[in-house]
Amino acid sequence: MAHQRRKWVGLLLATLIVVTCFCPPFSGWLRLPDSIETVVGSSVAVQAGGPSRLVPDARSAIEVRSGTAGTWQVNGTQTGPARMRLEVFGIPVRQMRVDVLPDWKVIPGGQSIGVRLRSKGIMIVGYNLIHTGNREISPGEQANIKVGDRIVEIDGHPVSTVEEAAQRIRQAGEANRDLDVTLIRQRQSFHVKVHPVYDNDQRTYRIGLYIRDSAAGVGTLTFYDPVNHVYGALGHVITDVDTGQPIEVGEGQVLNSSITSIDKGQNGQPGEKRGQMVDEHHVLGDVKENSSFGIFGHMAHPPDHGFYNHPIPVAPADQVHPGPAKILTVIEGQKVEAFNIEVVSVMKQRYPAIKSMVLKVTDPRLLAKTGGIVQGMSGSPILQDGRLIGAVTHVFINDPTQGYGVFAEWMMREATSNEAQDTVSAA
Repeated sequence: MAHQRRKWVGLLLATLIVVTCFCPPFSGWLRLPDSIETVVGSSVAVQAGGPSRLVPDARSAIEVRSGTAGTWQVNGTQTGPARMRLEVFGIPVRQMRVDVLPDWKVIPGGQSIGVRLRSKGIMIVGYNLIHTGNREISPGEQANIKVGDRIVEIDGHPVSTVEEAAQRIRQAGEANRDLDVTLIRQRQSFHVKVHPVYDNDQRTYRIGLYIRDSAAGVGTLTFYDPVNHVYGALGHVITDVDTGQPIEVGEGQVLNSSITSIDKGQNGQPGEKRGQMVDEHHVLGDVKENSSFGIFGHMAHPPDHGFYNHPIPVAPADQVHPGPAKILTVIEGQKVEAFNIEVVSVMKQRYPAIKSMVLKVTDPRLLAKTGGIVQGMSGSPILQDGRLIGAVTHVFINDPTQGYGVFAEWMMREATSNEAQDTVSAA
């Protein structure tokens, strides 16, 4: 009899659990996100439902107010992280994180810009065999200097140009002594000894390395912050064309540029904007950082030819959604134009990452001109619901109508945290 009673009680409890799990309030609680974002001075609606309430922690950066039909308004009162808990009948059920972001407002870009970078140190981009006597050797390779390394000092003296390195090498060769070379490899510093040899062909002393101290190219401005006078552009890191390594910035400049022609993208063959720098004596700004999310620095004023002349809000990452959007970019000269795209899907990223959303170009005119997304379009701002949500970063090789974008939030975090054609020679 007791066994039969326990069996029925167990069945009743199991039924109760199943029914509870599928009832609307409980399923709504389960669907609540672990974290949400809002902007200081603004609010975001959270649907809790049922006999529940949201309670912020004491001295929190948020206020929570009840609304209608189980909706709660979470207001950001100051920037920073906060926590709140879901209570059901006064019993804590789960915790939620709330990130209150600054009320960023920026002027969207879209202008074509020229970028000139000088690396921090001398980049090693290849080996060169030196004809000396009856031999062909590369002293640099023999000293275990590798492609992708950076030379930052020679004999204790900082070097930042190819000319400086060549002079130090010649002086050591004429004195018939070793060079003490300080290298950076994968963020680690170490020393090697290299003995220069006389190149019979070039009639000078060399160490058998191809070296580069600068890079240049054309990209797109994403935004300009008129309050802090900082900018963000490109949406991805600039790498050396030969080594594929990110360029560590020693100094850099941003200039006006003009689009002269476009190679249309095709399946398996990405297209490209071709441009040239304009008025190279008029520097728009500097380059302080070259990161995974683009280049950042200071700029006194935004470039001319902008589509917008007033700031618009920056959308938090978790408020970006699939649907219609626009990009701002240049396809001829210096004129910024708006083109229709579709945000196909959005990645839920708790931490910054470079591939935040998938985009599809839908604008007939842009498709006819470029075939979709092309190189040089990186950094083109993406607008949705009147806000800046991100920047174009990559194209799908096998479908140039589609590509990736990065959240504007990640770029703004990078910019505010840092209020913030190649030349190759042989050595």
